[in-house]
Amino acid sequence: MYRCLELAKLGSGNVAPNPMVGAVLVHNDRIIGEGYHQKYGEAHAEPNCIASVKDEDKHLIRDSAMYVSLEPCVHFGKTPPCADLIIKNKIPKIIIGCRDPFKEVNGKGIEKLQNAGIKVTQGVLEKECKELNKRFLTFHTQHRPYIILKWAQTANRKMATQGNDRLYITNEFSNRIVHKWRSEESAILVGTNTALADDPELTTRLWTGNHPVRLVVDMDLKLPLSLKLFNEKAKTIAFNKMLHKEQNNILFYQVTEDVILIHQLTNALYQLKIQSVIVEGGAKLLQSFIDEEMWDEVRIITNEELIIDNGLSSPELSFYAKIFEQKILTDKIEIFKSRNNIYH
Repeated sequence: MYRCLELAKLGSGNVAPNPMVGAVLVHNDRIIGEGYHQKYGEAHAEPNCIASVKDEDKHLIRDSAMYVSLEPCVHFGKTPPCADLIIKNKIPKIIIGCRDPFKEVNGKGIEKLQNAGIKVTQGVLEKECKELNKRFLTFHTQHRPYIILKWAQTANRKMATQGNDRLYITNEFSNRIVHKWRSEESAILVGTNTALADDPELTTRLWTGNHPVRLVVDMDLKLPLSLKLFNEKAKTIAFNKMLHKEQNNILFYQVTEDVILIHQLTNALYQLKIQSVIVEGGAKLLQSFIDEEMWDEVRIITNEELIIDNGLSSPELSFYAKIFEQKILTDKIEIFKSRNNIYH
C-alpha cells in the first residue's frame, strides 16, 4: 500500500477533479504490475496496473492480489468501471486503502467485488490514503473545496506596508515553493485591495505545472481589466454583486450581500466543481476565513531578519496544530492544520 501511495502522488496536479490513485498487483510477494491514474479523462490506476503486467506473467493475474489506495469505481464516467475490469480478469483478492465517498461509488465498488466472490480487505493505511486525497474527500463529504490560507510576514508579523509600496518579504527559493503550491491546487483567491496594490498574475511561472483558476473578490467591479490577473494565461472568476456573465476567459460570478461572503464563496466554488483553493490575501479576506473557521490548512512564510514599522498586521490564527516547519535561508516556512479538519 505504501507503494500505491508513492505511485498515486505521481498524478498530482494532473488528475483533478478525480482523486490520485495507485495500484499494485502482487503474486507470492512479487510485484508483477503497477500503475496510477496519470491524467484526468484517461485510464485509472487499476487498468494501468493490469496493462503493465508482462506477457510471461499474465497467467499469474488470476492468482494475485491487487492493492489499490482508493475503492475501485463502479460507474461509467470518462472511462469504464474499474470494478468490472477486476472481475473480468478474475483477480481473487483486493486490498483497499479507503472508501470513495463520491456518491456514484461510496461502497458500491466494494459491494460489487464481494458479490463477484472476490475477497475484499478495507482500511489498510487508511489515514495515509485519506490524507493523500484530502482535497477530493473534503469536496465530496463537506461539499466545499479544501481551503489553504497562505501569507508571508516579517519577523514582527507585518505582511504589508501602510502605503502603496509593495513589500517583498520572501526570498527567491521560497517564491518557487509558493508557485509549486499553486500548481497543486485547483484555484487561487485574492481580494480587491491585493489585486490593486500588487497587480499579481497568480500563475505558476516559477514552477512547471498547471496554472490554477484565478479568483478575485471584486464586489463593486472596480478592478481594471488591464490587471495581470485578467490576462489570457489562465481563467479568472470575479465574484461581484452586480452581474453574472462570461467574457473571454473571465467569468463574472454574482453573489449577494445578505449572506456571509465566505460561505457564498465556498458554495459557489462547490457548484463550479473547484476542489481546492489557496487564498493568498489580503489580510481582511484571510481573517474572514479564519473567523468563520472555514479553512483546512495555513501556510506562513516568515522572513526572520526583516522588521518594518507601521505595517499591516498578519491575521490572527486560532484552533490550529503545527505539522511542518522548514528553514530556507532567512525564511521560515510553517504549515498548520485546523483542529476542526478530519484529515490531519
